[in-house]
Amino acid sequence: MLIKTAKFLLSSPDYKQCPPDTLPEYAFIGRSNVGKSSLINMLVGFGGLAKTSSTPGKTQLINHFIVNENWYLVDLPGYGYAKVSKVQQAKFSSMIENYIANRTNLRCIFVLIDSRHEPQTNDMDFMRWLGENGLPFAIIFTKSDKLSATALQKSINHYKAVMKQYWTEMPQHFISSAEKKTGREEILALIEKLNS
Repeated sequence: MLIKTAKFLLSSPDYKQCPPDTLPEYAFIGRSNVGKSSLINMLVGFGGLAKTSSTPGKTQLINHFIVNENWYLVDLPGYGYAKVSKVQQAKFSSMIENYIANRTNLRCIFVLIDSRHEPQTNDMDFMRWLGENGLPFAIIFTKSDKLSATALQKSINHYKAVMKQYWTEMPQHFISSAEKKTGREEILALIEKLNS
């Protein structure tokens, strides 16, 4: 897929204030500091489209971007150790769940996982919730350039083994690096396929 245009459209505190659900939509979510903004900027090829920050948890609203004037890319708040209160975390959680459950045009949720880390409970719980609710998702293992090829394969094999305790088959997954643009063509090819 050739990305000709990508621009910020709207930030919403609630799914009811999101843009009209007339275009296919793809949401990106993950733990704080997983490299979501860098991945989004790498995918669309415009640095600075999504705001990157050294402070985890900067995304606090549902951010819509319109790509090629024919699909939405959605940057959702991260979950995990962002320095926000329990009340705020619960608010984010409710906002995300309502958005995911109610957006009829949402074709796929991309769950970002830092390839360097052990499987985390909140990632597993979130993916299990998606599965139980029949919501389509794919996994993107980020920051693959931070590991050697052997360590990366070992980490992903371990992740698959843990996933297989809950899943009969591994959800579709991608290996990415914002630095090296790894995984860009594959992720965009899935979006193109789902758009048609």
